[in-house]
Amino acid sequence: MRASRAVADAAVSKPERRTGTDDQPVVSGSRVRSQHQRRRRIVQAAAALASRGGVEAMQMRTVAERAGVALGTLYRYFPSKMDLIVAVVSEEIDLLESSIERRPPSSPSPAGRATDVLMRAARGLMREPELADALLRSLITSEVGMTFSDRLAALVLRAAGIVPDSEPTPEQVAIADALASFWVHELLELLRGNRTYDEAQQRIEAVAARLLP
Repeated sequence: MRASRAVADAAVSKPERRTGTDDQPVVSGSRVRSQHQRRRRIVQAAAALASRGGVEAMQMRTVAERAGVALGTLYRYFPSKMDLIVAVVSEEIDLLESSIERRPPSSPSPAGRATDVLMRAARGLMREPELADALLRSLITSEVGMTFSDRLAALVLRAAGIVPDSEPTPEQVAIADALASFWVHELLELLRGNRTYDEAQQRIEAVAARLLP
């Protein structure tokens, strides 16, 4: 994972959620809703398959059948399997952002608030270990890692209180990115059974306390 300008931009303004693909014209009314619902069905079908059999189970034809759409329709929304994996990763971040909006971290310290966000993310993913494993392997082996880590680091920055009052410095972006990278390591240890939640939280808290002001 790496620090990037995208992290700073995402920290200052919440990422816009897409309802279609870049090459589709902007439309309104029932057609927009239909496109959004179709896209959501596809992403949910892919996530359900990944939760049972990992990334290997996310075959495009199988996803299309489960979502109830034609294979050509699936490819219009997601031209490749990697595009679909990115969408599943983004969906997980969307759920985390919604959780934070409903119940913001209450810790008085930046490190405590950042830890709260990261542990929520861990618990959310660990509810579906196969999906968590699939996402982790995608993070490590592909460009999906950039999408996920940038958004997670941006959430850490907002939770820590570094934004929105001011734009984060390059050093702060690098710190948030490093903390997100450490979180990935701890999540992997949770999946392997080498950590309990309490142990992972203690380790994340210790690192956050050293990295964040």
